Amino acid sequence: MSIPRPLAAVFGLLALSVAVSAQAQETLRIGYQKSSTLITLLKTQGTLEKALKADNIDVSWHEFPSGLPLLEALNVGNVDISADVADTVPIFAQAAQAKLTYFAQEAPSPSAQAIVVRKDSPIEQLADLKGKKIAVTKAAGTHYLLIAALNKAGLAFADIEPAYLSPADGRAAFENNKVDAWVTWEPFLTSVQRQLPTRTLADGAGLASYKRYYLTGTPYATAHPQVLKVVYAQLEQAGQWVKTHPQEAAKVLGPLWGNLDVATVEAANTHRSYQVQPVTVDQLGEQQKIADAFFRAGLLPRAVDAKDVQTWKP
Repeated sequence: MSIPRPLAAVFGLLALSVAVSAQAQETLRIGYQKSSTLITLLKTQGTLEKALKADNIDVSWHEFPSGLPLLEALNVGNVDISADVADTVPIFAQAAQAKLTYFAQEAPSPSAQAIVVRKDSPIEQLADLKGKKIAVTKAAGTHYLLIAALNKAGLAFADIEPAYLSPADGRAAFENNKVDAWVTWEPFLTSVQRQLPTRTLADGAGLASYKRYYLTGTPYATAHPQVLKVVYAQLEQAGQWVKTHPQEAAKVLGPLWGNLDVATVEAANTHRSYQVQPVTVDQLGEQQKIADAFFRAGLLPRAVDAKDVQTWKP
């Protein structure tokens, strides 16, 4: 039995409409860490999905233990954008010849990372770290803080024994006396300071400004500037909300950060600026200092030009 031509034409248009709709539906893949506060808020509250719905874009979320594996995933195309990573992480990605575009940054938060020792530790000053075993996450902002602190004390990175550990493993090693010191960042920092008898040997003040950057692959930035515009606006709003609603934000984030209590989360968030800003190449001077420090310490396979990246303007 044949279908009348007018009806066949209608079926054809319907099929074409479905096909076009399917093709138009896209998915934005976001990589993040537990410490990616603003992205975590957007994920939990569903605001980014709502903002992108008009453009027929879905969002998928992919959690990573730290910044380095996150940018490795970005480099090979397994995620489209990264939530905030510490300033050191893009340097390692550049050394691996990743084609990166910075699309946002958070203003400096130097007190959001620190070197801690146990309260009864014989380590009293930075120079006492010589020969000691120190837990640090490779390529994290704390990695550079450790290098800068050692340099201030007249020590080289080779003068200590690094234990490259994730934040969770670093906390366990520190708590069980497997390391002499731990270099960590928020919210892990405030958590250990409130839950264990510790002393802070040094934070980033005067050593490392600790910016956090949001990145994407350069091809994605070129092809999807409108998506980045939406994400940037949502990050700005989330940053302002955290600062104006600290207790509400803490209630949302606490369960996501290992069931931390509200007071601990609030305290941790006072050390982060959460001020979202655009990035320009001429602002990457400290990035070059970081790259040079890692290269001198033999921790990068090659020298890196920190300004050999693209930036996106909102």
